[in-house]
Amino acid sequence: MQAPVGNGLKQINSSETLPLPCQKEFCVGTRRSQLAIVQTNYVVSRLREINSRVDFSIIGMDTIGDDIQVTALSKIGEKSLFTKELEVALDQKKVDFVVHSLKDLPSTLPEGLTIAAVLLRENPQDAVVLRQDHHARCKTIQEAGNTWTLANLPEGAVVGTSSLRRAAQLKRHYPHLLFKDVRGNLNSRLRKLDDANSPYDALILATAGLLRLGWQDRISIILPTADCLYAVGQGALAVECRSDDVETCNLLRGLVDPDTTLCCVAERALLKYLEGGCSVPCAVSTCIQEHTLSMKAGVYSLDGSQAVEDCIEVNLLPVEPVENEYQLDSDYVSIHHQHLNRTMLDAAVQAGITLAKKLEANGALNILNEARRQTRAANIINLPTSGSAKNAV
Repeated sequence: MQAPVGNGLKQINSSETLPLPCQKEFCVGTRRSQLAIVQTNYVVSRLREINSRVDFSIIGMDTIGDDIQVTALSKIGEKSLFTKELEVALDQKKVDFVVHSLKDLPSTLPEGLTIAAVLLRENPQDAVVLRQDHHARCKTIQEAGNTWTLANLPEGAVVGTSSLRRAAQLKRHYPHLLFKDVRGNLNSRLRKLDDANSPYDALILATAGLLRLGWQDRISIILPTADCLYAVGQGALAVECRSDDVETCNLLRGLVDPDTTLCCVAERALLKYLEGGCSVPCAVSTCIQEHTLSMKAGVYSLDGSQAVEDCIEVNLLPVEPVENEYQLDSDYVSIHHQHLNRTMLDAAVQAGITLAKKLEANGALNILNEARRQTRAANIINLPTSGSAKNAV
């Protein structure tokens, strides 16, 4: 189940007749990082293709996650680390919509906000970026027609990652490696790897971010999902707006990718049921083929010694209507339906819940509760009261 989505449904037609916005300029909120700006510019360029009569201004701001660059994310006792200040600006009507990496958005949004568009997913898998000496040896092995894996790294090699999910899974497969926190945006993490005195032999990073920045040459290998399932929503861009802002919601409709939306609805339903987040290792792999959603998920102890994994296949167009166990008004795990097939959306939600219950029956909650207890015990960070959004808009 490594294939990205894209084979189950047709794209929403960009030439579809949508109400023309009365508003002539929309204000877009984003984080200040290079990747966030690139992603926001991409979304704006797509919107300009859809409606050339509308203009956009982009406002960058810093978030709590950006301000704290040293501590592991799991040790910061706060949800919405990379989204809170953006959502405050959105709620205060200082911006009209905000562009996010979907994996940064919790499964429940603040009241009055919705994810109005989930775009076509980039490769959601994780990538290994090796230090240059290891990278050269890796390429030599690959050019000889052989396969390089993390098993090729020497005993005690240090792998940098800020993700409990990645570390927990890779500890299971590669116990000879050491895993060390590494914080910062992609640029600063790569500088830490390239430093002459770097403690790191490799980094594990999201493939999507590297590709969007044009840094595909830095990728040594892409980890198969057999080694490392990815984060809920990883690789997908999400555009958030106010739920009652019909004009903006209509404007964003042309961005929606149906297959990606359905996959991410299922993933977020699973995460919501398990009450997961960045402080617990929960991972997925999802694809759609001919209206069939296939999903694998797992939860892991922090040291990688315990794991519960399971999978599910669901026909998204069942003969009988699906009775959704929960539905947030017109939203599906905070994702707006945008006139997508409601039966398929209901089936995607139910798929996520069903798989979560299978994991629960096999002991997943015990693992997650212990992971939460350990991360709470390690949470020694007092967060500053951030005025970043106020200062940026």
